[in-house]
Amino acid sequence: MGDTKHLVVFEDRKIRRKRHNDAWWFSIIDVVGILTESPAARRYWSDLKRKIEQEQGVSELYDKIVQLKLPSADGKAYSTDCANTETMLRIIQSIPSPKAEPFKLWLARVGYERVQEMGNPELATRRTRALYKAKGYPDAWIEKRMRGIAVREELTGEWSNRGVKGDEYAILTAEISQAAFGLNPGQHKQLKGLKRENLPDHMTDLELIFSMLGEASTAEIVRTKDAQGFSANQKAARIGGKIAGEARDKLEQQTGRRIVSRENYLPVTKRLKSKE
Repeated sequence: MGDTKHLVVFEDRKIRRKRHNDAWWFSIIDVVGILTESPAARRYWSDLKRKIEQEQGVSELYDKIVQLKLPSADGKAYSTDCANTETMLRIIQSIPSPKAEPFKLWLARVGYERVQEMGNPELATRRTRALYKAKGYPDAWIEKRMRGIAVREELTGEWSNRGVKGDEYAILTAEISQAAFGLNPGQHKQLKGLKRENLPDHMTDLELIFSMLGEASTAEIVRTKDAQGFSANQKAARIGGKIAGEARDKLEQQTGRRIVSRENYLPVTKRLKSKE
């Protein structure tokens, strides 16, 4: 399940992807939105799909495209048209865009990097660190973020092994957040002025720390209680989040300052534009 939240970036635009049948599958709508810059990427893809169907045949297209559940802006997972690298390149051929050629090269590079990472997973960690560094994040923040990613993957791995599936991941995550911060991920994103951006990438150091505490506590409770199924894991999520919430309350009482903040670690280019 952890693969569903993996993102890749092209020119500061995020593309959702998921491992399926031992290959990366990319969200077609995300790619179409980047190449066309259309405000209605879903409609553009619907029209383009009909055109491709007429030219190549319905079965030819549908055999190459699968619907996979990917997280949306509201934190829930929805079935989304996805294509592997080969099929995505064929779709790009049908899109008249000056960005098409560099995107093809980028897509081929992503596939090559995945092959390397399968032989040496440490490469994936290095690339993630380099990406955050290039966006202007401080080293201390990057260390916390990387640790948070590891904690999250450990938790989702436990959930996956214990019968959690589909939209239940988002529900359990919201339970932890509500107990830890007093608001769910959607409300937290709204506070920071985020839309489709990934919330943890815009958390402060302390928000990352308490988020990790809630998820690490939940994972430990899940293991020790041997939680099975959604209900048992939901109970564990509430307890794990509460542990982080109580620690946050104590710190706020001592400092007189709220941990949940509007402060937002935006990429350097966006921060500079906001100051102009």
